[in-house]
Amino acid sequence: MFTTGWGEPVHPDTLNSLFPILIKLFNQAHPNNRLPHARLHDLRHIHATTLLLAGVRVHVVAARLGHADPSIALRVYAHVIRAAEASAADVFAQAIDE
Repeated sequence: MFTTGWGEPVHPDTLNSLFPILIKLFNQAHPNNRLPHARLHDLRHIHATTLLLAGVRVHVVAARLGHADPSIALRVYAHVIRAAEASAADVFAQAIDE
């Protein structure tokens, strides 16, 4: 995903150690619009959660995350899927009420 100036991959630990530094620098420059503490891996969860809430099927999200088996994504993101199901129920109830 990230490469050095020589085209070689950047080691993940390098990015993990830079992430809090970048957040700190951003927060110093934007004191009224601060970012919360986060890990680089949290971006992966945000990506998956956003896709699931947008209605992308679980097996597609699992494939994007590199999961060989969609059941992994189902376990990790079950709470997101349940929230989407509740939202769908609300939409249906509103539709039949009209």
